[in-house]
Amino acid sequence: MESVSAPPKMYETFNKRYPKLKQAYELIAQAGKDGPLDERTARLIKLGIVLGAMREGAVHANVRKALTLGISKEEIEQVVCLAARTLGLPSTVAVYSWIQDVLKKGQK
Repeated sequence: MESVSAPPKMYETFNKRYPKLKQAYELIAQAGKDGPLDERTARLIKLGIVLGAMREGAVHANVRKALTLGISKEEIEQVVCLAARTLGLPSTVAVYSWIQDVLKKGQK
């Protein structure tokens, strides 16, 4: 499962080029952890948010992170089903395909 959680090389390249942006982003992420939600619940919520925002890279990242937390394929796919009514069918199929991109990599 280790290879599934590795971020893309471009992410690392960007962080090396812009360390202050990386630091600012990490501070925002840390602030989001303050509160009563456990890590699994927070990750599923974040996945739902990025699905709704139609952010392919963020969907990939959140699925990778969900898998490293032990969140199952079925739980991840349920988030897609929950979002479907709001997203509409074409967008739902798109986000489902982005999730499958990561799930298929994890099976290799």
